Amino acid sequence: MKIKGITDVFFDLDHTLWDFDKNSELAFGKIFNINNLDVNVSVFLASYKPINLNYWKLYREEKVEKEALRFGRLNDTFKELNFKVDKAIVNKLADDYIDHLTSFNYLLDHTLEILDYLNTKYTLHIITNGFDEVQQGKLEKSKINHYFKTVTNSEMVGVKKPNPKIFDFALNQANTTVSNSVMIGDDFEADVLGAKNMGMESIFFDVHNTTVNKDIKQINSLLHLKKFL
Repeated sequence: MKIKGITDVFFDLDHTLWDFDKNSELAFGKIFNINNLDVNVSVFLASYKPINLNYWKLYREEKVEKEALRFGRLNDTFKELNFKVDKAIVNKLADDYIDHLTSFNYLLDHTLEILDYLNTKYTLHIITNGFDEVQQGKLEKSKINHYFKTVTNSEMVGVKKPNPKIFDFALNQANTTVSNSVMIGDDFEADVLGAKNMGMESIFFDVHNTTVNKDIKQINSLLHLKKFL
């Protein structure tokens, strides 16, 4: 069923449009090679992914700072793998990862098709918790920047989703209202509940088909947005 009254569509970026997992894996392979580290990327990522998710949760909750996240997620992974890496190298890897992440810019399936479809009907925007210097590069290098009228990131506002302040900021930037807007993202807490707590419509994009509240609009392919918009 189509959602009525929508004029503005807000997207999350990572894991929603930009294929973070694929691009991140390629970036790690590149920086391990640059730094002459004999690390199996698949083995590394198996430990890194849950550690990284936990650090991002702490970051959203204002419990760790940006630099602690960037260093800690790598250092903790190497410790878990019993792989000894000097702290100076960990710091360099943290910098190299940010520098080289946007060397790769694969998009999730059907991203361009759905953006072309929505762009003729709605005004499109981005709300992201990612780092300012990286997120803009992702949009530009993947050639999707032109679809979005506004881009709001957490560093501009000083808080992260699901904090209502970032949604307020984005709505003001977009010159629109809660009742005319919908948020689409892969993070149930940050994107879906964050928008819902504002009174904004939301759509949960989850390729894993996680069972959530039946009242939550949910898709497992970006093309399924056509059911609602």
